[in-house]
Amino acid sequence: MGSLRFDGILFIVYSNDHQPRHVHGFLGETETIVDLRADGHVALAVRKDAIRPANAKRSDIKKILNVAAEHFDQLAALWERVHDKA
Repeated sequence: MGSLRFDGILFIVYSNDHQPRHVHGFLGETETIVDLRADGHVALAVRKDAIRPANAKRSDIKKILNVAAEHFDQLAALWERVHDKA
């Protein structure tokens, strides 16, 4: 497992996680799964549990996605390091 913190958001990559490349972003009670796309962009993961709780504040989700986009390179490097691809 590896983690980074930016702007009050904790981003975690779990060593037993799967493709596609992604991070878990935590802000308060909100967890958002963010895909780190090959084109250098981020996106909300397309899966039922991408946002927890399901009624999380939209502003928290948006902040997690925006901060992930700002720190894309560091988060992608973290994924690679945790999964021994660096």
